[in-house]
Amino acid sequence: MSTATPQKFEFQAEIKQLLDIVIHSLYTEKEIFVRELVSNASDALEKLRHLQLTEKEIADDTLQLEINVTTDDKAKTITIQDFGIGMTRDELVKNLGTIAHSGSKAFLKALGEGGAKNTNLIGQFGVGFYSAFMVAKSVKVYSHSWQKAEASHVWTSDGSGSYEIEEAEGQQRGAKIVIELKDDCSDYAQDWKIKEILERYSAFVSFPITLNGKRINTVQALWLRNKNEVKEEEYTEFYKFQAHAFDEPRLRLHFSADAPLSINALLFVPKENTEKLGLARLEPSVSLYCRKVLIDAKPKDLLPEWLRFLKGVVDSEDLPLNISRETMQDKALIEKLNKVITKRFLKFLEEEAKNRPEGYDEFYKEFGHFVKEGAALDFTHKEQLTKLLRFESSRTEKGKTTSLADYVSRLGADQKEIYYLVGPNRASIESGPYLEGFKARNLEVLFCFEAVDEYVMNNVREFDGKKLTAADHADVKLSDLPKPEGALSDDDVKTITTWIKDTLGDRVAEVKASERLVDSPVLALNADKMMSPHMRRMMKAMNKEGADNPLRVNLEINPRHAVIKRLFELHASNADRAKLVAEQLLDNALISAGLLDDATTMVARLNKLLETA
Repeated sequence: MSTATPQKFEFQAEIKQLLDIVIHSLYTEKEIFVRELVSNASDALEKLRHLQLTEKEIADDTLQLEINVTTDDKAKTITIQDFGIGMTRDELVKNLGTIAHSGSKAFLKALGEGGAKNTNLIGQFGVGFYSAFMVAKSVKVYSHSWQKAEASHVWTSDGSGSYEIEEAEGQQRGAKIVIELKDDCSDYAQDWKIKEILERYSAFVSFPITLNGKRINTVQALWLRNKNEVKEEEYTEFYKFQAHAFDEPRLRLHFSADAPLSINALLFVPKENTEKLGLARLEPSVSLYCRKVLIDAKPKDLLPEWLRFLKGVVDSEDLPLNISRETMQDKALIEKLNKVITKRFLKFLEEEAKNRPEGYDEFYKEFGHFVKEGAALDFTHKEQLTKLLRFESSRTEKGKTTSLADYVSRLGADQKEIYYLVGPNRASIESGPYLEGFKARNLEVLFCFEAVDEYVMNNVREFDGKKLTAADHADVKLSDLPKPEGALSDDDVKTITTWIKDTLGDRVAEVKASERLVDSPVLALNADKMMSPHMRRMMKAMNKEGADNPLRVNLEINPRHAVIKRLFELHASNADRAKLVAEQLLDNALISAGLLDDATTMVARLNKLLETA
């Protein structure tokens, strides 16, 4: 250390103002100072690497380009050292004590304008450096320029308004920042604490980072490499590291784009959907980086909500960030990122569905809920998402699915609608009365087994100009079929339907002969167009208002069925018993429709019928 008297300087007024903002209000988390200083160190090393290509004489040219972090919990200090370009005495004054290089003036101006865009560059010895004073009693910056002839110096300040500079002998090229921590920040002198921060924010810095002699960043920033040069095991290792996962990824998308934005992205679909397992709702897990420095580990607006199952990294050099790098100022730019990445991922899924249909089906079984959510709610990408929907149908084998496009390709020339039925499983739909008329007319019906399906269908509404229509809807009109022999006459049908309506009273809105029944005697159609049977069950489960309103249905009868023909005979000969049968047929129909709320009355009636059998 030189015996010369240290020279004292006052911070420029703008720097004093800046320090006050940084220390007291700019950053939400104090630990950010580690990220900022490591990022600055990385930038200094990058500049030195470029100088090595053009300059013949560089001080300490044998030094490794690396960043060394050291903690001392007894002395309550943390030291961050790089072997980059370093600074001369004049550069210490310019970079750390004045507006010159720091970008501070632009930042302060932006604050004065109410948060206008700030294009501060990550990694400069600028505003990020001052974050050290959030945790520091004092900061010392030892530095030796890359120029051999220059002397070494130490810059010292407690952040209160002034700093000192004096010569310091024996310094290696680069910068060494020694932070004496405040008493309430002494945990930043703990090895484990800094290790966790470095792994979170600086894991992909290009240069080696050591903490107390141990290498920290062993995983490369794969998203910046050519995908043809990356091995499968490297992708798997990266996924496990980034997603904190133990399994291997199901799908992977690695792409880059230059327009309309500079983007490098590496996205993964996990093996399993933890929401499906009943665990907590997933949070956004695609981290946002700018030049390999973490900006936000869980950015909420980077991707639409329905893509919350994705893991991975998006890196963009085009981000205009506010000075803390913790929030994006330009919402329009984030929206652009959102659209570019979402469209690219949807294109990727389309390619998977086309080229590897079995693999896509496996993905859809696990993550189809998210695709449905997007189709119902994401109007920007609705068309692409609707094409990705898959359903079992009356034309597919059990467990096999079809797309809406494939359904439309099989339509007859006269069919204007895409029909679907909602039910708990395939067996219940196929054994129920609602499919009979469609099978008899060779009309395909999609099967929907999940609670969300009806909501999705109501929001999608149509595909390729064909309306999505519930096959159990009262307004569905089917073509006539040849009337088989043995059915009740038209007059007898009119008589029995009138009698049934009078007998059942307000429980039914209408009774008529059915065009859709083949093997079943009756079916019930919901008379409430605003609330389907499935929607009613969901509302009851959630105790929603209106779910317990009196139920009225349309009842359709099958004039060819033996039960209906027997009822016609019975209503004239034994009206009391015929009434019991009519009431039981209605309850049977309500059971098939999922609309029977209380079976107590039905059980009592069945017992009475058994007595008279």
